Amino acid sequence: MIENVAILKNITILYAEDEAALREITLNILKGFTKKQLVAENGAQGLELFKEHESEIDIIITDVNMPIMNGLEMIREIKKINPNIPIIVATAFSNTEYLLEAIDIGVDKYVLKPIDMKKLLQLMSQSLLYHELKDLYVDNLTHLPNRNKLKKDLEITEQGLMAMINIDKFSTINDLFGETNGDKVLIEFADSLRKFFNKEDFRIYRIEADKFLVVANEFNTDVQDLYELCKSFENYIEEDPVYIDEHEIDLNITIGIAKSENANAYKYAQRVVSYARRKFEPILIYDDSFNIQESFEENIKWIKKIKNGVKNDNFRGYFQPIVNTQTKEVYKYEALIRYIEDDGTVVSPFQFLDIAKKAKLYPNIIKIMINEAFNLIIKKAKRVAVNISFEDIASDNTMSYIYSVIEENKEHAHLLEFEILESEEISDFSEVFKFIEKVKSYGCNVGVDDFGAGYSNFNMLVNLKISYVKIDGSLIKNIDSSENQKIIVKTITEFAKRFGFATVAEFVSSEEIYNQIKEIGVDYCQGYYFDAPLSFDQIN
Repeated sequence: MIENVAILKNITILYAEDEAALREITLNILKGFTKKQLVAENGAQGLELFKEHESEIDIIITDVNMPIMNGLEMIREIKKINPNIPIIVATAFSNTEYLLEAIDIGVDKYVLKPIDMKKLLQLMSQSLLYHELKDLYVDNLTHLPNRNKLKKDLEITEQGLMAMINIDKFSTINDLFGETNGDKVLIEFADSLRKFFNKEDFRIYRIEADKFLVVANEFNTDVQDLYELCKSFENYIEEDPVYIDEHEIDLNITIGIAKSENANAYKYAQRVVSYARRKFEPILIYDDSFNIQESFEENIKWIKKIKNGVKNDNFRGYFQPIVNTQTKEVYKYEALIRYIEDDGTVVSPFQFLDIAKKAKLYPNIIKIMINEAFNLIIKKAKRVAVNISFEDIASDNTMSYIYSVIEENKEHAHLLEFEILESEEISDFSEVFKFIEKVKSYGCNVGVDDFGAGYSNFNMLVNLKISYVKIDGSLIKNIDSSENQKIIVKTITEFAKRFGFATVAEFVSSEEIYNQIKEIGVDYCQGYYFDAPLSFDQIN
């Protein structure tokens, strides 16, 4: 029984042997134990095969005496490329003098001819200690060096010029075509990288599922030259779809380029590719003027402040009046979150809300807002609207908390309203329907917020059984000078009246805008023309 033979089933071997009969016999046996076999009839062929398939070859078996280039000459050249590749030499007893030379050039295992196949397979299994180590540094799917190898390589020098390449929304490809096809896309993508960025000038790594890194071998390579090469690659990828079986798959990529003399290139490349995605730029070169470092430090600061603020009661609800357009009398208030610094400074949600959402801290804030809203409802008998997102509605934890608070205060719940943030993120309308039904059973009104901001679904307004729609401020703030915006607002208002729900205009900041809104017939107004958001104590 051969020990550890199962370990051979996933390996690729390079086998060089000039004697046809022996080659055929040995190869047929190896096919039964190994995944893939690359076969050469002489050392020159073997060297070329190694150069072509270096990233996937796990072990080499070679004869010594071969024409054109013998086995030892081939080994010398291969060791220059990869000094760690395991090599087994097959030699006749009469040629054992070659063994000293073989040992000298780094061959530590040999098998005598005629080959004892049991012995050969045992030697191959032993040699795969290297294969196990290689797995630590090589991505199994693409056969590119992985993140571990990158970290090791970055320790060698502080200087670096690199481009991080991110496949946009790769998870969508897995969702649409399946992970098997997704893997094939990644293999094709890695092959395209190899073609564009030759190994004489660049090293390529796969560092995450959909993220690759191209590192220049020469630090003095011009950044602009790398940019132009990346631009050509981006054009190639985005103009030519990947074909997997019968599927045509379009890819988009984002590239961040960075250069640094003090070990910061990788960090900068990570940051600039994220920055480029936020700016919808396909390629960006890192520049200190982006203030990316300061941005990250600000994020870290606010994550800590949000966590501590939830514990220490730094968050407060502020309430902006929403008035009847015809009478200008306050009808209700929209609850808006504020962070109160220890010195009393009031901080706008612009500073922290997006960070809270990305850091998965927002559920804490929506819970605070529900409590703040009921505080105003109960103590001052005011009608209050609270914003709620689809993510909130889809969260069992968040909804369980909201329903429990409403149940505890159900005699006041008729004064609580919810404004669903209108967004293409709504992926399951059944959840939204259930939410509306549930809160309406307590007497709560439900509206749609930010309607008309880029993504607008009139069908959603009809089917959700809402009470009102709030027209996005981007359509309101210039309505006194933009005829197009006026037409859009008028269309939304007429649509709402036809289907029986009210309209609210936000960002009403001047008398001119107010007059336009009144003329169109919008039911309610909100904005600094009437009042800024007020603290609890400022509301009578």
